[in-house]
Amino acid sequence: MKIIEIYGKEGLATVYVAETNGKRIEFAESVQPPHPREHKWVMMVSSLAGCPVKCKMCDAGGDYNGALSREEIFEQIDTIIKYRYPSGLPNIKKLKIQFARVGEPSFNMEVLDVLEELHERYPAPHIIPAISTVAPIGRENFFERLLRIKKSLWQRDFQLQFSIHSTNPSIRDEIIPIKKWGLDEISRYGMRFYDEGGRKVTLNFILAHGFEIDAKLLRSIFPPSHFIIKLTPLNPTYAAARNNMQTALGYEELSGRKVPAIVRRLEEVGLEVILSIGELEENLIGSNCGQYIAKARGKEEGAFPSYLLTKYKKEVGHERCIA
Repeated sequence: MKIIEIYGKEGLATVYVAETNGKRIEFAESVQPPHPREHKWVMMVSSLAGCPVKCKMCDAGGDYNGALSREEIFEQIDTIIKYRYPSGLPNIKKLKIQFARVGEPSFNMEVLDVLEELHERYPAPHIIPAISTVAPIGRENFFERLLRIKKSLWQRDFQLQFSIHSTNPSIRDEIIPIKKWGLDEISRYGMRFYDEGGRKVTLNFILAHGFEIDAKLLRSIFPPSHFIIKLTPLNPTYAAARNNMQTALGYEELSGRKVPAIVRRLEEVGLEVILSIGELEENLIGSNCGQYIAKARGKEEGAFPSYLLTKYKKEVGHERCIA
């Protein structure tokens, strides 16, 4: 694997653009200020080269060039480790590996091969694998094998997230334009997936105008003993702008000064809620969910509140070519 470009800020986030076997891929890493990398380190790796799903707010949709092999996925993890720690992985207290940069993971069975080998390959004391999925129809073999792997290897520390975004089926179909499980199917699978004392299954909703979220409906389908609601902002992507999507969060809510009304509505019916708003500077780096460096390259900077690539571009030396 050869690193082509790097964008980032020390102590926050870094995006790597690389070539492997004729494919251009992206992967990223981040920390959570003020905590050092040795306390918690998050990696976001790609499962596919491009993505065929084409969610309406995601810049990574399109330009699909196939699934990545087991070796190509491991190369991403190894490249990040060697970039930071050439002598090998140190004693990281919490290492989270998210299959969430580019591509729907369930379209790639080799993601499961990687999951089976993580513990043996990386001697971190606390590894947390995380998969984010839109739950496509027809990928039942993937999800059944994922369930078996989780039950045998990761009963407490596996994070499974379903990207739902709206409880209205028509709106959800507009946002995620593929055939996918309904909410009842997601609930049935999540009930099987959860282990007592382990992480709850996450239901992710982007907060954007028109993305209807029915709190009472969610409570009737997803018991809070097994599921947790995660609310995230609509990140400033080209796809979101092209599709006239607007965030439902104002400055006071993004800055943590005000609790969004939807949080109160969800909590009032007994649901557990996480409002996940990261560092807004990651939008400028291009490391946030839905962002894709390839779509920003060559576009005018400054006219759009993200992708300040010139400011955050870093030097790439020959030593960054990882075999």
